[in-house]
Amino acid sequence: MASPTQTDPDPFDAIVDAPFDSALSERYLVYALSTITARSLPDLRDGLKPVHRRLLWAMRGLKLNPTDAFKKSARVVGDVIGKYHPHGDASVYDAMVRLAQDFSLRYPLVEGQGNFGNIDGDNAAAYRYTEARLTRTAMQLMAGLDEGTVEFHPTYNGEEEEPEIFPGLFPNLLANGSTGIAVGMATSVPSHNVAEIIDATLMLIDNPAAEHAQLMQVFQGPDFATGGVVVDSPAVISHAYETGKGGFRVRARFHAAEAKAEADREAGIERLGNGMWQLVVSEIPYMVQKGKLIEQIAQLIADKKLPILEDVRDESDEQIRLVLVPRNRNVDPDLLKESLYKLSDLESRFSLNLNVLDAHRTPGVLGLKDLLKEWVFSQIDILLRRSQHRLDKIAARLELLEGYIIAFLNLDRIIEIIRTEDEPKPVMMKEFDLTDRQAEAILNMRLRSLRKLEEMELRKEHAELLKEQGELQELLESPAKQRTRLKRDLKALRKEYAEDTELGRRRTTIAEAAPTREFSMDAMIEKEPVTVILSAKGWVRGARGHIALDGDFKFKEGDGPAYAFHAQTTDKLLIAIDNGRFYTLGADKLPGARGFGEPIRTMLDIDAEAQIVAVLPYKPKGQLLLASNVGRGFAAEADELLAETRKGRGVMNTKPGVKLALVREIPAEHDHVAIVGDNRKLVIFSLEELPILAKGQGVTLQRYRDGGLSDAITLKLEDGLSWKMGGETGRTRTEPDMRMWKVARGAAGRLPPTGFPRDNKF
Repeated sequence: MASPTQTDPDPFDAIVDAPFDSALSERYLVYALSTITARSLPDLRDGLKPVHRRLLWAMRGLKLNPTDAFKKSARVVGDVIGKYHPHGDASVYDAMVRLAQDFSLRYPLVEGQGNFGNIDGDNAAAYRYTEARLTRTAMQLMAGLDEGTVEFHPTYNGEEEEPEIFPGLFPNLLANGSTGIAVGMATSVPSHNVAEIIDATLMLIDNPAAEHAQLMQVFQGPDFATGGVVVDSPAVISHAYETGKGGFRVRARFHAAEAKAEADREAGIERLGNGMWQLVVSEIPYMVQKGKLIEQIAQLIADKKLPILEDVRDESDEQIRLVLVPRNRNVDPDLLKESLYKLSDLESRFSLNLNVLDAHRTPGVLGLKDLLKEWVFSQIDILLRRSQHRLDKIAARLELLEGYIIAFLNLDRIIEIIRTEDEPKPVMMKEFDLTDRQAEAILNMRLRSLRKLEEMELRKEHAELLKEQGELQELLESPAKQRTRLKRDLKALRKEYAEDTELGRRRTTIAEAAPTREFSMDAMIEKEPVTVILSAKGWVRGARGHIALDGDFKFKEGDGPAYAFHAQTTDKLLIAIDNGRFYTLGADKLPGARGFGEPIRTMLDIDAEAQIVAVLPYKPKGQLLLASNVGRGFAAEADELLAETRKGRGVMNTKPGVKLALVREIPAEHDHVAIVGDNRKLVIFSLEELPILAKGQGVTLQRYRDGGLSDAITLKLEDGLSWKMGGETGRTRTEPDMRMWKVARGAAGRLPPTGFPRDNKF
């Protein structure tokens, strides 16, 4: 191995002594700028990212015009990554596939032949199987590339050239939109209707001072490839485009083409026999995969999160047709739609972030007016470049035509010089004052061009070129003529994308949604009678129908009845625990009554030592009497007792030795409270003295020297107090006059009327 010589450079001499943070930030900034300007953000002028521009440029080079034959996608991808875009073939092919998908691009730029994927979410076939060529829209976007309209720069290896942008008049940025994530910024531009874009642009050309509100009169909003309905208000949409940032709620379209009634057709309702019906979805939100959407809805049905929906079917062919079957004919169609919007991707949100690169390759968020202004400026610049390029061509041609005309006027002398002179070119130039190009062109003329008719054609062409030259010079000198020319070209383009054409027809409807109905899963529960049964050991079940409460219910060995009452499946059950917490359980969630039920503690997070004090159905706007074993209590609004989670809600504050002892409903007509203690003393006081609290220990209901509270109840004083006598007769006794026991709240009380139950229970 050769030993290093004295002349070999020391590798440590290349080490730069610099702070690590500054060196890292500089290098990261280079990476970030490269990602922003050369990968992720579209150019305002042609709406393309480099990979898309290089794809179309390569296809143009392969002469894949709309009128020519298709070529394999593999050929296109190979040319792109070999000549222009040194990245992976998969990423390039994915970009090409998206340009060909009519459900991804509003105006596709590539026409595909073969499997290019579908709206279900299936991938395209490998590029060796598919073929492609350009669409007419792509050709319009690239129009003028050979007319000196844009700058060209070398490719990554210096072997080829590629255009910086495409000069065509097609407004691709807004027409097809773009999405991308860079470093520290992102872009999200929805697609729009070309006719509306041109109308707004024409308005801005005629009146540069036009207000944003005026533009929004002709520029409605997004027009997605998959249709759908944008349900935001005009104010929300307008504000998003004014600032360049916002978002849109996009909903599926319900439409039943075969429905007989117009109202049903627009609502997507197909009437079946026996009063049954079904909903039909004809369009889904943009970027939502139909296959995953169906899976999502099916999972909602399986998880019983959408109990009013029976089934979902995909009956799509070339047109989307999703059929939603309700549980029964009594389901409200509007409620079903609202629930689907809430729980599935039948409503999605598309963000608006008009973050694009301007003519100086600087990223920025622009409002609609500024974006259109910048685009108009770029098109004026392209017009001027094209005009100047044409002037240069005309000048070069005129130079030759003038030489040809001189040759025709002096044809015999020209022939003589050519025949006699060894070097005829300098002699001709000197004698007829010709330029080098003119003399060379005369010498290269064909003999057949010496006809008299050719001279006339040359003079005619010369005159036409002079006229065109004058018009172009006027155009270059007059901003008004430039605007007029741009307007003329835009109007011609608009005819191809007018509202009455298949490609130009607006697909997305802009219609503000009606106020959202108060959505609740409870509203979707089918109302059916149920008998709630809770055992002494906490096993709960729900028997279908209202069965006799004194029936012979089966319990586990060692267990027995505790609570049984009638309810509806739409009811919520309030479960009160002696530690002062309240829990909520839906009656529809109860296990069936075929077995012994399930432990209620597996459904709710109830402390193992805590005991259930009461179970009763929740009644909206009702009131309950809560009392502890030490004689303190208060009234509580039933609405305040509902718990949202399994952990319940703390209502009565308890401490060692103090527990929630009872919970009683307070009927609206009752006006007094009766309390009886373990010491068999009874007090009755006005209900107005009982405070209504959301949480607390309450106030003293009855004072005790020893013992505590035994029972409490509310009553209507003028009706007296009633209690069951017991025994086989089951007779009820009423004491009509209870004024002797009516005292202020917190008194000790006196012995109850004769015959009051010995167990001190009302």
